[in-house]
Amino acid sequence: MDAMFAFNRMGGTMKTTKTLAWLLGATIALAGCGDKGTETSSTGSATPEAGKKLKIAVIPKGSTHEFWKSIHEGANEAASELGNVEIIWKGPLKEDDRNDQIKVVEDFTTQGVDGIVLAPLDDKALARPVMDAKNSGIPTVIIDSDLKDAETVSFVATDNYKGGETAGEEMAKLLGDKGKIVVLRYAEGSASTNFREQGFIDAIKKHSGITIVSENRYAGPTTDSAQTEAENLLAGFKKPDGSLDIDGIYTPNESSTAGMLRVLQQNNWAGKVKFVGFDSSPKLLDGLKSGEINGLIVQNPRKMGYEGVKTIVDAINKRTVSKRIDTGATFVTKENMESPDIAKLIAPPKA
Repeated sequence: MDAMFAFNRMGGTMKTTKTLAWLLGATIALAGCGDKGTETSSTGSATPEAGKKLKIAVIPKGSTHEFWKSIHEGANEAASELGNVEIIWKGPLKEDDRNDQIKVVEDFTTQGVDGIVLAPLDDKALARPVMDAKNSGIPTVIIDSDLKDAETVSFVATDNYKGGETAGEEMAKLLGDKGKIVVLRYAEGSASTNFREQGFIDAIKKHSGITIVSENRYAGPTTDSAQTEAENLLAGFKKPDGSLDIDGIYTPNESSTAGMLRVLQQNNWAGKVKFVGFDSSPKLLDGLKSGEINGLIVQNPRKMGYEGVKTIVDAINKRTVSKRIDTGATFVTKENMESPDIAKLIAPPKA
């Protein structure tokens, strides 16, 4: 009897042990499935669930310039083409407010968007929030202006240095390799325009007959601030007869070009000095047609927005992407602006 009891007790204990082991294994397996079907890669970004609509935050430097509106159109075009993407468009209220843009990135990280497409206002200040986003499993594609010291998926932009070089070489042709010019810069810390300015200056230095008489003034973030700085800059080169003691002017973005054009027009200087700018807008194109602007380096912002969104979605879906995508730039003049390819570039169809 005692022997039989001992045998039954041993058998019961063995059954209980097997049951507990099975339950423990099932619990571990269920815990492994607790992320609702997402799979985390070694970089921390997650593969989206089948059928899930991706939320992509697109963060420009600002929203008022035609350049950013074109980027928005390109982003929307990519989202429409992909079908499973929702674009959330939000930038800082002012195009020189780094802290506001940092907050926008931080807010999107907290919301848990699937990816970010960012045009950083500052090549250093936005590095930390971008790394914080990455550490939260949110990858970032940088567009327009580069970012230092942060791990990102790709950089989608114009070759800004090359664009500046082209502007410098074209200016040299316009001046016949001789004369005095001024450069009105955009803003400190803006990588894209810094490269455009340096490319221009380096190109001009190859022409010994041309002298840059001013290159240390900044236009600021708006057309109005650029107008004020342009007035102050050109006042120093005004001759007694009211004309300007310079032969050429270079500006590296839409707002600085528009502000400078206003000053030239208001003082009857437009068309009397060679003027090369960057980017396009209806007012700048009018200046080109009238001969008040001699040339514009025109980017392809629509392509920038389009490729930025396509690239971030490819990265989220674990597809191979290029680390650098050059979206191109073209020198547009009164003579070539109506050619089919350039006409499409400067007045692209609405998305």
